[in-house]
Amino acid sequence: MNYKSLIYTALTVLFITSCSDFEEINENPNQPTEVGADVLLTTALRNSVQTTSNEAFLLSNNIAQLSGKALRAEVDNYNWNAFPTLWEGLYGSLTDIESALNISSVSGNEKTQGALLVLKSWIYSQLTNAYGDIPYSSAIQGANAENPDFTPAYDSQEQIYSSLLANLSTATDLLSGSGTILGDILYNGDEAKWIKFANALRLRLLMYQSAKTDVSSAFAAIVNNEPLFEGNEDQAALSFLNAFPNQFPTIPLKQGDFDAVALSSSSHAVLAGYNDPRLSRYARPDNEDFDNPTFSAIDNGVGGQTGSRLGLAYFDYPGQTTAQQLGLNYAEGLMMTYAEQQFLLAEAAALGWINNDVEAHYKSGIKASHDYYQVNYAPYGFSNFEDFYSNSGVAYDEVIDIWEQKWLSLFFSAMEPYFELRRWYVSVGGFESLRFVKEPIGTNYNDYALPMRFLYPGQEQSLNQENYNAAKAQYNGINGKMWILSN
Repeated sequence: MNYKSLIYTALTVLFITSCSDFEEINENPNQPTEVGADVLLTTALRNSVQTTSNEAFLLSNNIAQLSGKALRAEVDNYNWNAFPTLWEGLYGSLTDIESALNISSVSGNEKTQGALLVLKSWIYSQLTNAYGDIPYSSAIQGANAENPDFTPAYDSQEQIYSSLLANLSTATDLLSGSGTILGDILYNGDEAKWIKFANALRLRLLMYQSAKTDVSSAFAAIVNNEPLFEGNEDQAALSFLNAFPNQFPTIPLKQGDFDAVALSSSSHAVLAGYNDPRLSRYARPDNEDFDNPTFSAIDNGVGGQTGSRLGLAYFDYPGQTTAQQLGLNYAEGLMMTYAEQQFLLAEAAALGWINNDVEAHYKSGIKASHDYYQVNYAPYGFSNFEDFYSNSGVAYDEVIDIWEQKWLSLFFSAMEPYFELRRWYVSVGGFESLRFVKEPIGTNYNDYALPMRFLYPGQEQSLNQENYNAAKAQYNGINGKMWILSN
């Protein structure tokens, strides 16, 4: 062996024997090698709510005619694609949740498991209500070394609903157990509020399920025996910060992208018809005068129109009035509100499921929404809420009043504006019987019939083809009725 070979061999041995020491030297003692359940819960909460808040801006508010597309009107004229960012964003958050559930299960932290199970159930409810049958029981198993599944089967929506309701019940038991909820940016570790959220969410799912099965006993049992939201302070509304990446998703948009959505003529007509002061919160006055505001609106499905910009809580325009200047809160990520719960209770009472006062819940729902949006009654000719309720024309008369006021209250509430409009549309047989929305006008790609679902993302066709094809075959594209809607 020559000299160069000897040196090379010695250096090689030295490198091999020193490799482990070298790796130890380069380990950062201040950077953990494993992510805890608290970090994963924080991330899953923030990302999932950012996803649904963004899709409320782009999709559900516009489909429900609370707002409309001033530009790029494909959503309004029903030229729909798969809207894959909803699917990808929510399944991405579910990956974090599954990891956090494993960690908290091993550590025996029951309260964290319960919170994660509520969040998981909320996310899956958004997914199944958007697409129908989806990967559920075998989903998020691709990284499981013991039993990897990279092509999960699609569970039926009926099975998913049954599992979600059972999981929410289990979650309330876990939340009463041992441990502490760390990383909780929704309720700051308050397990009592997570329990209320779980029970309120059960009411929502039962209402959606009621077209398929008698849920009256299950609904009444929750109302009569379980804690529910007691006010706006209990509702599931995620507060954001004023710095990237923890902002409400419309705040950092370019002005042109934010202006692509404007106040809809449907919501404008209802709000203006009642002189409802939420008009100054859902939209920015054209004249920038909040004492004598004027508004304009666009028709859904037309495109190329201009109308009042969305409200101060959702965007700061340079040189114009900001929410902060008026002492108003910036937008939160709404998962489920106290107002929605009250309207659920009002509808259930009207249907005879519970022995509660219909109007009391209905009135409470409107007031909760007004309080949440910090309305100012004076510019609209009222002294306070009681004056508004008695003299505006909103006083309760029939069930469609509950639907109308619930519709208004769902502004930016994740995907619920679309899901609820679809439920009512199917219930009454079309737009013509819903006084608060109208059949879209202009060019339409679905014969003016409200679509029943979103298409599955194309990535499913390429990565999970067999299961994708089986699930897709059940539906007639965007008009296929999922289980909760089918006869």
